[in-house]
Amino acid sequence: MNTIFRLALVILVLFTSCNKFLEEEPASFLTTDQYYKTEDQIQAAANGTYAGLNMPFSTEITVAASPVYALEYMTGYSKRPRPSGSADDQFLLLQNIENSNSRFETWWNSTYIPIENCNSFIANVTETKVVSEEKRNRFLGEVYFLRAYYYFRAVRLFGSIPLKTEPTQNLNNILIGKTPIADIYNQIVSDLQFAENAGLPWTDKSGRVNLGAVKAQLAEVYMTMAGYPLQKGATYYQMAYDKCMEVINAGEYSLFTTYADLRNPAKNNEGEHLLMNQRDQRNAGSIIHFNFMPYPEPPEPVSVIPNFGGAMAPTMAFYQSFAENDLRKQEKQFFYNVRYVGDAPGKQNPFIYKFWDDAAEETSRSGANFPLMRYADLLLLCAEAKTMIDGGSTGDVAAIDAYYAVRKRAFPTLQKPANITTDEVLKERYWELCFEFHTWFDMLRTRKAFDVENDRIVDLIGFKAPNHVNAFREADLFWPIPLSEIQANPNLK
Repeated sequence: MNTIFRLALVILVLFTSCNKFLEEEPASFLTTDQYYKTEDQIQAAANGTYAGLNMPFSTEITVAASPVYALEYMTGYSKRPRPSGSADDQFLLLQNIENSNSRFETWWNSTYIPIENCNSFIANVTETKVVSEEKRNRFLGEVYFLRAYYYFRAVRLFGSIPLKTEPTQNLNNILIGKTPIADIYNQIVSDLQFAENAGLPWTDKSGRVNLGAVKAQLAEVYMTMAGYPLQKGATYYQMAYDKCMEVINAGEYSLFTTYADLRNPAKNNEGEHLLMNQRDQRNAGSIIHFNFMPYPEPPEPVSVIPNFGGAMAPTMAFYQSFAENDLRKQEKQFFYNVRYVGDAPGKQNPFIYKFWDDAAEETSRSGANFPLMRYADLLLLCAEAKTMIDGGSTGDVAAIDAYYAVRKRAFPTLQKPANITTDEVLKERYWELCFEFHTWFDMLRTRKAFDVENDRIVDLIGFKAPNHVNAFREADLFWPIPLSEIQANPNLK
């Protein structure tokens, strides 16, 4: 059934109140004519628009399978230690990708279901007098940001898709055709600019959308518009650089001193974290910890539930691209090494430790937040933007400082360089942001890849990544619209 048709039948989910706003469970169902009547209802409806952040992290019946891993499998720098089926192999091997793959349907629904919630909220709250103007604008700022976030994620994955900014009222407008990519980006920018001026605080310890996340997202949007597929060039690189500098100069964010702090729940939603996927082991557990463990033998300490593991690990080629003295490569920083069944005596394989959850080893359930936007990402975007403005390298002090802050944490004795190049910054992004589901988006906007075996940045088209059997083609750059959607809506062909 067509997603937009389904949305015409969807009724608003009302969430109960509790301390952490994204740990809530459905309590009842109401239609919109009964809703938005009280501040609590408006708050609950705003909370519901966050659901799309987690939808790609859903699990399937098969063990350690989740649509979110497709973003990293697609890059070719990761492997799946646990045996995989066709749905994952299409990405893991870059081979025979079909529009009937269920992963595409989940990503599509992760766009349009939360966007329908956003559209309903905007339509019903924009003129409301139920809350003060200040509260109303802050609620709207969060929701406009989230609508932009969902569209930005989807337009990069699928290319030209339907643009829908009004809630579905009846069945007369459900067969919507594709919208030009440039128009979708214009809407994304417009939504983010609204959020930017909505009175949001710079930071929010509860995990709600904040001004830092809005400006950082706008910077990444400008970077993407400067690159592919729109290729707007220097003007947009400058806009991205300026937006990054607004966040840097605000002084509200800073890199953590150690990589262990990235895993410290006491530091959730502060410091380096601009935006996180909020999780709770009681009501909304995280799939990451157990899925990233080795399969079938667990590491030390022995996990309570080891059999969920084997979803993703780095290829040896990518792991070895880190310098030996890079702190991120040291044991139990970004990775850890372990022997598992089938290995020869003495052999060990690297696995991802970046998101290890100590508490899960005690409870058998993980409630760890997952980082969606980090300050390190923004610092590297700042540096990259300036190198592009200056023709491939720059001596700009602010750009060098941004790059050096990230690099020095990995190499504490490193001296600050006098110049940096685009390729140096891109490599740093591959290392620093690995397995956070950013790399494929970087590859798409730059049309570049990291040839880790030869330590060089190369053109994406024609490059065969370590875990792939085929080189990248133009046809691989946009995912196909799900077959079920095309069958229901001929305008999507």
